[in-house]
Amino acid sequence: MDFNVKKIASGAGVFFTRAVQFTEEKLGQAEKTELDAHFENLMIRADCTKLWTEKIYRQTEVLLQPNPSARIEEFLYEKLDRKAPSRNTNAELLGHYMQDAAKEFGPGTPYGSTLMEVGECERRLGAAERDFLQTSAISFLTPLRNFLEGDWRTISKERRLLENLRLDLDSCKTRLKKAKAAEARSATAPDFQETRPRNYVLSASASALWSEEVEKAEHELRVAQTEFDRQAEVTRLLLEGISSTHVNHLRCLHEFVEAQAAYYKQCDFHMKELQKELSRLPNAFALSSTHPAAPASEGSPLETDTLKIEEVQAPATGTRKAKVLYDYDAADSSELSLLADELITVYTVPGMDSDWLIGERGNQKGKVPVTYLELLS
Repeated sequence: MDFNVKKIASGAGVFFTRAVQFTEEKLGQAEKTELDAHFENLMIRADCTKLWTEKIYRQTEVLLQPNPSARIEEFLYEKLDRKAPSRNTNAELLGHYMQDAAKEFGPGTPYGSTLMEVGECERRLGAAERDFLQTSAISFLTPLRNFLEGDWRTISKERRLLENLRLDLDSCKTRLKKAKAAEARSATAPDFQETRPRNYVLSASASALWSEEVEKAEHELRVAQTEFDRQAEVTRLLLEGISSTHVNHLRCLHEFVEAQAAYYKQCDFHMKELQKELSRLPNAFALSSTHPAAPASEGSPLETDTLKIEEVQAPATGTRKAKVLYDYDAADSSELSLLADELITVYTVPGMDSDWLIGERGNQKGKVPVTYLELLS
């Protein structure tokens, strides 16, 4: 118990000495040992690395898991050292809902069969997303987190220790400076009131006492300087290791890009396969020429770059009047917007898909869907 009290008292004394030194430095009343420019640059580089690594790590977490509640749940499971339960991705959930709806509506109906195909595609997209999330977490997030929770904590700990030893060193320098000043004064005009009775024998001369004080301060300074230099070297080596951290994070970044590219490639493949499947279904929306708001399919003669509406001329014969059944908003500049119950002139041009006509209303001209019209004799 007595040992603990002495240890606590000694620690409190060291803390008080450091606090006094720090305060005097801030007030400009004490000198501060400055680190060399190379060391300062290493610390600035390390701080910059920590700052941006933390920001990249947090934003990557948001990218991979936008739901904050899910992130908190995963964090708690990790801290409790328990495996988080498997969770379906949003695309997988959507795929399940679509397929369940298809069963209700009837998988043999156009809508039901399309829902079934799209639902299956969404499930595949969700599975690809889950693989991407797992790969990214292992190859990119984990190394970043290991740096922040491992290497950076070690660097921070050693830097705090270096700062404490620097305060001790400067405090020793201050004590030595004061002791030398007192020794010089005692040599010219001895004053026994300036001695420290608790440390020295009162019968000794003031000059001898201050000489002993100077020797003690010099010894403490040498010890403090040695400890500071040793700690500065340890800290410098750790800070120089930031270059290796950059190399490691660069490799992880390449792996993250590869995983992301593979994920999007899978998504592109699944979507193209879905388009092929939908094109085989009767009355499906993949038959873009039958859907008024859908763009023309690839290679269709209705594409704007192959059919210039402004260059189309009405034939001498073959024009007809048509009544508009429903309002229609043009999808692009090549189409003509329609209002229900209005009458327009329509005709066909060579190479045009049979589900579209050219419509004219005064000086306006554009493609119109046949399904929105009632052709008049």
